[in-house]
Amino acid sequence: MIITCKKDAPQSEVDKIVHSFESQGLQVNIIHGANYNVFGIVGDTHVVDEKRLMSNPWVENVTRVAAPYKKVNRFFHPEDTIVDVGGIKVGGKEKIVVIGGPCSVEGLDMVCSVAEEVKAAGGCMLRGGAYKPRTSPYAFQGMGTEGILAMAEARKRTGMPIVSEIMSADKIDEFVEHVDLLQVGARNMQNFDLLKALGKINKPILLKRGLSNTIEEWLMSAEYIMAGGNENVILCERGIRTFEKYTRNTLDLSVVPIVKKKTHLPIIIDPSHATGNWELVESMSLAAIAAGADGLIVEVHPNPEEAWSDGAQSLKPKKFKEMIDKARVIANVVGRDL
Repeated sequence: MIITCKKDAPQSEVDKIVHSFESQGLQVNIIHGANYNVFGIVGDTHVVDEKRLMSNPWVENVTRVAAPYKKVNRFFHPEDTIVDVGGIKVGGKEKIVVIGGPCSVEGLDMVCSVAEEVKAAGGCMLRGGAYKPRTSPYAFQGMGTEGILAMAEARKRTGMPIVSEIMSADKIDEFVEHVDLLQVGARNMQNFDLLKALGKINKPILLKRGLSNTIEEWLMSAEYIMAGGNENVILCERGIRTFEKYTRNTLDLSVVPIVKKKTHLPIIIDPSHATGNWELVESMSLAAIAAGADGLIVEVHPNPEEAWSDGAQSLKPKKFKEMIDKARVIANVVGRDL
């Protein structure tokens, strides 16, 4: 709900209006304009009587917002949100971030070696899966805590923040202690108990879009996290399921300008999971930057043919560097740095 007060409303009257909302358990976000004050009301606004509000001589207008998400909504937060991940800023209009690393952590030496390669190529964060949600119960499920600790050691050696996927709320303490950016995978995008739990911590969250979810459903999942108090959310488009079988998923790049219009949250693109084919990763990465994405998360492996998971979509370190060099040119064209 949006309440607009008349431009000459005394501060005492404005305070009374704010108090009336807060006394009903609603949260009030105030937007101060040169000639008006606008209140964004978050919560169950069905308890608000519009006619009673309009009877207040200092109220200019009352509008119910159609979008069910409020904290995510750009209307209530016009400025771009910039999320700090271990000193790396994600979002805004200047810097584009590139995250690289293996689909699965395959040991300490391996992940540290890849981390060095990622950093040398121009990447600024290390990704790696320690707990792996796999379609088949017989596939490699990850190294678990051993994998998390290996990534933590790679961070110590390179200085790069680490990104890893959390699958259940019972692992939160471990992730809060060791991981800089907690990834919610596509299959868990609507695991509402997990989202609520992540809303109670003070760690950045990378929220991937579900395989068959709409943009609104995706933003509502972000709303779950933010409603709990954690506003450090980064969105990640990783392709959606369509009838097309040529690629692993269908990369929806149109979502970038749509998300930029609807929300203030940063958005990055995962071209590896979107295409499932290393030969398509570079072109989709360049297109994502041209579309306005705030970053990329790309799978990198020294020997993709021997990778424990998703080798077909992983770039070798040399190819990863070549991609970043080209991406830097596109970033400059759209007025950003990489």
